[in-house]
Amino acid sequence: MHELALTEGILSIVSSEQKKSGFTRVLEIDLCIGEYSGVIPGCIEEFFPLAAKETAAENARLVMKPVKAEFECRNCGFRGPLEKHGTSCPDCGSTEIRMTAGREFYVENLIVE
Repeated sequence: MHELALTEGILSIVSSEQKKSGFTRVLEIDLCIGEYSGVIPGCIEEFFPLAAKETAAENARLVMKPVKAEFECRNCGFRGPLEKHGTSCPDCGSTEIRMTAGREFYVENLIVE
């Protein structure tokens, strides 16, 4: 149930930005959620209305932007996705790969008034 804490973190970011910028209402919150972040978007959507009640983000629209996992092969330089549950480079077969995208979870943008 860490999504509740993550939702509260989103609202903390909103509050911090509100103090800096002085907006009164958030219309939209754009979130980037990596394929391997462990975040369940449906849970964020479920917790958000309750957590945002009586804040500038009450009734804001959440836009979830999925970020596909990408990998880099340290052996041949391949960059791109792997087959689901793949553990080796599709070009050379090396297991010397590292994830370069797909773990992120962050607020990308706020649309405010």
